[in-house]
Amino acid sequence: MTDIPLFPLGTVLLPRGRLPLQIFERRYIDMISACMREGSPFGVIWIRRGSEVAEASVTNLDLGDYGTLANIVDWDQLPNGLLGVTIEGGQRFHVDDVWRESSGLNRARVDVEPWPEPVAVPEEGVSMIDVLAGLQRHPEIKRLGLSLDTENAWEVCHVLTQLLPIENSVKYELLGLTDITQYIDQLDVLLSEMSG
Repeated sequence: MTDIPLFPLGTVLLPRGRLPLQIFERRYIDMISACMREGSPFGVIWIRRGSEVAEASVTNLDLGDYGTLANIVDWDQLPNGLLGVTIEGGQRFHVDDVWRESSGLNRARVDVEPWPEPVAVPEEGVSMIDVLAGLQRHPEIKRLGLSLDTENAWEVCHVLTQLLPIENSVKYELLGLTDITQYIDQLDVLLSEMSG
């Protein structure tokens, strides 16, 4: 078990996925500064219900049972004066306990999972690599600077899930999968539905 600062979001972060964030609350500016100084990750956890604002208490947030460690890979001051960071998903974690510090920052005691063993992309998953390549040509996605091993089915599935315009509840369910064959099957169904 380890203690980490938490960043509850209405968006799900997946391992190897990247997300741009705008940071404006003092507690999160301080958290990002400390993580950058120490080279340490923080935890991104999905808010199932509720909103994460300074006035909210930790008890009115319905947080996920598991989340993803986040590492800061880029940062900049945005034209609107806010701090912009790009984060990349690391390992999954399971939440044991959550509490709120006097600064308003949420912290959690978590159990961090090891990375899953790399698995070759099976024949039925090869089309996902083509979809991913198509998405990576989009200017907004190019800006994220993604780097992934397209021969590792886990990375292909996670990054594709991050990029697809699907409900966060679906992304959360996919993040929870531990069987790569089941993950590929579910993504295949989603892609078929999206392509009509």
